[in-house]
Amino acid sequence: MSTLTIRLPDDTAQRLKALAKSRGLSTNKLVEQLSAHALAAWDMENHFRALAATGNVSRALEILDRLDAEDRRSDH
Repeated sequence: MSTLTIRLPDDTAQRLKALAKSRGLSTNKLVEQLSAHALAAWDMENHFRALAATGNVSRALEILDRLDAEDRRSDH
């Protein structure tokens, strides 16, 4: 496992801490979950682009539907 140090504005850091606390998580765990979500979305986008380049429209549309569903879940 790696350690990553990031610089954030004080306000952002405090808001992340408050969000983590509201979810019953450590700030570290919250950032880990947010990172995993962002990477999954990025992987899906790259997969979609690769499928779009091959012309597999139906498969690409399925991926877009899954991405939309994931975005809706993360908004709640």
